[in-house]
Amino acid sequence: MTIRKALLSAAILGSTFGTAAQAEEVNVYSFRQEFLLKPLLEAFTADTGIKVNVVFANKGLLERIEHEGRNTPADLLLTADIGPLYDAVERDLVVPIKSDVIERNVPAHFRAEDGKWVGLTSRARIIYASKERVKEGEITRYEDLADPKWKGRICTRSGKHTYNLSLIGSMIAHHGEAETEKWLMAVKENLARKPQGNDRSQVKAIKEGVCDLALGNSYYYGKMATNEKQPEQKEWAASANLVFPNQDDRGTHMNISGAALTKYAPHPEAAVKLVEYLTQKSAQELYAQANFEFPVRPNTPWSELLEEKMSGFKGDEINLGKVAAERAAAAKMVDKVGFDN
Repeated sequence: MTIRKALLSAAILGSTFGTAAQAEEVNVYSFRQEFLLKPLLEAFTADTGIKVNVVFANKGLLERIEHEGRNTPADLLLTADIGPLYDAVERDLVVPIKSDVIERNVPAHFRAEDGKWVGLTSRARIIYASKERVKEGEITRYEDLADPKWKGRICTRSGKHTYNLSLIGSMIAHHGEAETEKWLMAVKENLARKPQGNDRSQVKAIKEGVCDLALGNSYYYGKMATNEKQPEQKEWAASANLVFPNQDDRGTHMNISGAALTKYAPHPEAAVKLVEYLTQKSAQELYAQANFEFPVRPNTPWSELLEEKMSGFKGDEINLGKVAAERAAAAKMVDKVGFDN
């Protein structure tokens, strides 16, 4: 981004957010979709009187904060994945969130050890398995995806996608690079087709008989199973069993949506209040219901569908900071083994 564009961006955002002199407001840059956040932010304003201004974008928010520097209007960064949170820390764009409320509400493995990011919801990276062609208990671990018995039977999206980079990063964190590289090469040899599409299209491929196993996030099951606008997705979901890997050892790989406080936040106190609000029980329930995600706050009710289909599984409790630290190595590994080729 050129300096001219950065200044223009700052001017536009200043107009969007108004002046920083307003005490009771908080400005948010969000990678998360508007429909997920709007009900929560409106409830926060109704309860606290603090106005929330939001810029939604699919990409470029870290670069925007970087270029705005001390003049950024952004107080909070909200993300749909651990990756951007870790990148924000690496770029020195955020500072620790200090709050006893958040520490009580969010388990330690869903918070940065130095307080520079906080998880708001979680999801599992699961294996979707054909009900017709995969017997129950036939696959139980991520490591099993490397078994030659699955040759030509696995579908996945790009290895470079942020969800898969986090999964591979977790494998590196647990097994080291050398062992993980052997595993990834073996998984590549078992692919039914070149990595492509999104998580839902992998489940569709199971329904169509293209493959028997697929990697996907847990919340996509809920999105497909309740999709009235595209009812064929209900059939995709119904074609697969849900496998939560590694229940007999470390547990299933988890990821988060999360928040971070920007280094030059104009309204840091209001921003922390918003994060505290998003970790309280009522907001956690609403958050989870809207997107079929799991609340990070313990003992918060799940959606009825998730309670029926997914309750009782064990999630990996490794701190996600350790997983995110391996994402760069994971990306290099994807290229090295030619996973997407």
